[in-house]
Amino acid sequence: MALPRPERLVWDLDWNLLRTFVVIAEVKSITRAAERLNLKQPSVSNALRRLEDRVGRRLVERDATRFELTEVGRLLYEQSVEVFGTISQLPLLMRGISDDVTGHVMIATASHVVSPLFDQALSEFHRNYPRASITISVAASTEVAKQVRERRASFGICLVSQRDPALEYAMVYREFFGFFCGPQHRLYGQTGLTLADLRGEPSVSFQTDHISDALRPVALLRSEARLNADVVGVSSSLEEVRRMIVAGLGIGPLPLHVARRDVADGTLWRLPPYDAPPAIDIFLLVNPDKAMNRAEKALLSGLQALIAETPLGDRIYNG
Repeated sequence: MALPRPERLVWDLDWNLLRTFVVIAEVKSITRAAERLNLKQPSVSNALRRLEDRVGRRLVERDATRFELTEVGRLLYEQSVEVFGTISQLPLLMRGISDDVTGHVMIATASHVVSPLFDQALSEFHRNYPRASITISVAASTEVAKQVRERRASFGICLVSQRDPALEYAMVYREFFGFFCGPQHRLYGQTGLTLADLRGEPSVSFQTDHISDALRPVALLRSEARLNADVVGVSSSLEEVRRMIVAGLGIGPLPLHVARRDVADGTLWRLPPYDAPPAIDIFLLVNPDKAMNRAEKALLSGLQALIAETPLGDRIYNG
């Protein structure tokens, strides 16, 4: 394939081909891409072939058992996501141009973000800019980081296992996890328990409860307690993990400050360890390359100011 001159590529490229390629790269299948785009499979295959002809390089290596992007394909996918992320912001940016601060703020969070600072930032923002609107989407922490990286979210609040050099991080608060059981569990209401009493018990947990993921300290504690290695149920949602614990599926981890009310109401029972519970830091994620409307800037700067002026000791929630 002959390489096109860079200036010709910019003017001759059909942007619809890029959109099709992004979907192909994400679903890793021509057939599934056709289903998502509501197109015929030959049309999607033809679009990929035309794009490869236009850029002068193979973008996908595939056969009956393999489908993977070439190095050039991966580069084009990353750049295409950046392009579409920028374009997707245009309506919000234009909507925010007026005398009043209007516009929309898209916040991506992990499901267990419970922080007075965040609540205060939202309250003050709405009081000061009542014409602006907010969407808060809940997702796994890896998806939150992905949305911020691709500039689909104004900012994110979540756990962090590995830092992305393209993003900026600020610790919002530190929480501590404990093990809990529901009223139907045999250990409910028992006192004087030790970690050894949890050995072999069935458990439920979060999808990030792995040695190599964001809840590594919880995973290590699970290993130390020798809970049953076969986890009965998992979810990225705190509410669903809580539901499984209350329903008696097994022991599960929850942030102490989040579970406090359920413990007081008798819905949950705290289990060992009672001392030195594992600590998890929750971070604010910002993409410095994202163009923000005035509403996004106002809410983000308000939250950042609250974090900066609040001593770390007041941002540690130990239950």
